[in-house]
Amino acid sequence: MTAASAQLAASLTLPCGAVLPNRLAKAAMTEGLADPQGRPTPELDRLYEIWSRGGAGLLISGNIQIDADHLERPGNVILDRAPDAGMSAALKRWTQAATCAGNHFWAQISHAGRQTMASVNPHPKAPSPVKLGLPGGQFGEPVALSEEEIDALIVRFALAARTCRDHGFTGVQIHAAHGYLISQFLSPRSNRRADQWGGALENRARFLMRVVDAARAAVGGDFPLAVKLNSADFQRGGFSFEESLQVAMWLQDAGIDLIEISGGTYEQPKLLGIEGLEAPEAQKNVAASTLAREAYFVDFARAMKGAVRVPLMVTGGFRTRAAMEQTLEQGAADVIGLGRPLCVAPDGPKALLAGEAELPRAEKSLSLLPAWASFLNGLKSVRAIGGFAVQFWFYCQIYALGRQGRTAPRMSVFAALQEVEVTHKRWLAQRRPNAAPT
Repeated sequence: MTAASAQLAASLTLPCGAVLPNRLAKAAMTEGLADPQGRPTPELDRLYEIWSRGGAGLLISGNIQIDADHLERPGNVILDRAPDAGMSAALKRWTQAATCAGNHFWAQISHAGRQTMASVNPHPKAPSPVKLGLPGGQFGEPVALSEEEIDALIVRFALAARTCRDHGFTGVQIHAAHGYLISQFLSPRSNRRADQWGGALENRARFLMRVVDAARAAVGGDFPLAVKLNSADFQRGGFSFEESLQVAMWLQDAGIDLIEISGGTYEQPKLLGIEGLEAPEAQKNVAASTLAREAYFVDFARAMKGAVRVPLMVTGGFRTRAAMEQTLEQGAADVIGLGRPLCVAPDGPKALLAGEAELPRAEKSLSLLPAWASFLNGLKSVRAIGGFAVQFWFYCQIYALGRQGRTAPRMSVFAALQEVEVTHKRWLAQRRPNAAPT
């Protein structure tokens, strides 16, 4: 281990007393490997055992959904009720595999809200009936939640948190970013309610804060409870950095152990480094260099660090050890989140700790369009579609790690797009075998 990599290897004690063995985390990435009943599978076990042995001190699961009718995508793990014997056994196998190297494994619990694919639910519930502004008809017309339904969802989040604690997860992260349901409540663009859940920021944040309080009561004070929060939505009229900072201060007061800073929504996918269909909204009090630097959200975290004491995790764009070390040294973050690189180099954290200078940049060589058609990337809509298609290539690397224990680097982006679509259709058909064909 080099003197520089010792920064990455340093442990971190969280406010609840739990200790992360180093400062590297596998950030949440959707896996799509649950069975049609939403149970963890041997493929998930294999995937997370590989990542556990890869050296990160913290692994965070992909979306574990608290409502089977509101999935982020087919293949999500679903915890929407007290688990039966089969689900309990599957959860325990998964968490045992994912912690085999002595690392933490946290469950990311979530509800997709209006970002539920129409193939899963053509009329998903959301804070308000505001449809996603994306072409292609992949998302349906949302229906506003009643107050009774909101109260029931808070209970479901708490039940999922307790279930995860009882089945071997070492922490829970509440997903309040990326345009999913809690993020939808936070944004005035998607939350048009006139009751206690909408309007002023205190009201828009009420759902998140109630979920946090209920989850903390369910898991106890000595169990890590984290929140993934948008630094901003980067959309005109959306959730701003100033609002995010205020919410972070409320979360600190509520006893959160770690806040992961991210940003964007499906409409403005900054989380993937993809350009959206509208120009991003500039944020006050944050260095403009964020848009061009290696790590997308470091400047937001640095600005937030001036106001909160709670540990921060930053995910998005990190590739070089130097940038990670600089972020930690400057106190801009306490944990470095890694995503896409670990789909192609699952032992990347171990390599960084041993002195490796840089993680793979596979996305630089990936494109949906052949070289002769690259001129079409001048169209913003084509660039957006191509960006999501590249994301499907990373989905397929996760499939390959789970199914065969190795990556599939030679797969084309087009082939990956086809494989994911076929896998989704097959999963939905098996989940609803009596449904009429579409």
